[in-house]
Amino acid sequence: MASSVFLLDLKGKPLIARDYRGDIPLTAIDRFMPLLQEREDEEGTGLPVMTENGVTYLHLREKDVYMVALTRKNTNAMTLLQFLHHLSKVFTEYFKTIEEESIRDNFVIIYELLDEMMDYGVPQITEPKILQEYITQESHMLEITPRPPMAVTNAVSWRSEGISYRKNEVFLDVVESINMLVNPKGNVLSSDIQGAIKMKVYLSGMPELRLGLNDKVMFESTGRSAKGKAVEMEDIRFHQCVRLSKFESDRTISFIPPDGEFELMTYRLNTQLKPLIWCESVVESHRGRVEYMIKAKAQFKHRSTANNVEIIVPVPNDSDSPKFKSTIGSVKYAPERSAFVWKIKQFQGGKEALLRAHFGLPSIRDDDPERRPPISVKFDIPYFTTSGIQVRYLKIVEKSGYQALPWVRYITKNGDYQLRMPDPITSGGSRLPPI
Repeated sequence: MASSVFLLDLKGKPLIARDYRGDIPLTAIDRFMPLLQEREDEEGTGLPVMTENGVTYLHLREKDVYMVALTRKNTNAMTLLQFLHHLSKVFTEYFKTIEEESIRDNFVIIYELLDEMMDYGVPQITEPKILQEYITQESHMLEITPRPPMAVTNAVSWRSEGISYRKNEVFLDVVESINMLVNPKGNVLSSDIQGAIKMKVYLSGMPELRLGLNDKVMFESTGRSAKGKAVEMEDIRFHQCVRLSKFESDRTISFIPPDGEFELMTYRLNTQLKPLIWCESVVESHRGRVEYMIKAKAQFKHRSTANNVEIIVPVPNDSDSPKFKSTIGSVKYAPERSAFVWKIKQFQGGKEALLRAHFGLPSIRDDDPERRPPISVKFDIPYFTTSGIQVRYLKIVEKSGYQALPWVRYITKNGDYQLRMPDPITSGGSRLPPI
């Protein structure tokens, strides 16, 4: 539990201070910025959890605002960090952007939110849609104080009673992000999949949903055999609406969903992958110029297509006089990023594309391979998953017995997707074909 919560500017000056327990003096926040600076000097980064003289500081930064929770108890740090993330989400729903000016302009409603979201240092209501029903921007103008919605006192605090839709629908997106680092020879140095199941729920009443996945642990625990591929998910995190006891007993994902858009769960798969989009690069360095040849290949099934592909190739900071020629897409020099960007609107599986680039170099440099940034690739591939995860069923049960339409979509996109470039070839004459 938190003793107090602060919102600070970049200099560490309090913008908002809310003391819940009174067991830590408010002046303790004066040590936050010096402590953060000490940790950055020692370890190169400011840790989200720091302790000094028995006081633990947990923080989250949003633009020019620090959100800080202080505690003296042996508290679950992840609970308070998650609360700060929820607090950030709620403020974004109310003010659109979290910055010093918006905090100063809305300090009254911020205190109201802090009082409702935490009671005696214990997190309570964190769903923006529920809070917006009775804490409004114009609340001080009302003659009658609005009563809190029933959801606040219900066991289901994330959903209101009496929701009604003419057409009942559920949209479920399985979104997987590929993190990958590949060396110049095409060998994968590290790879994993970060997955998320995101939902948009437009259902009347208080429906019960049951979601079934091709979960390997579920098949093993029940002694059933999977008809197709089964996946083993790690680091699973659920929205608070999921009944954890049900999941732990039989791996059933059962829940009463919030209304509208929310993230049901996230997971990770630590697996060896091959690059979905592979870039083979040749760099030739000459006196006064540098030349690049990039060959891109879509290494996934022919029936799939990658959309909005961006291949970002780093170049020396003082490169000038760019010339490009590509077999597909468009190329643009981005000097503010010290790179050129090759954009391919649609890249079909199994296809290859070629790019040639030429730059002038006004200065002579000693190129350090350790400091040379890798090629970055951005893409999204609809109706495709690398892990093979599948939604086996999505059942919707509501006491009124209405029929609802579930829609399921799969998307694979890039995460931290990087391809290291080979050392430049230095030669008197170019071995690459002219542009």
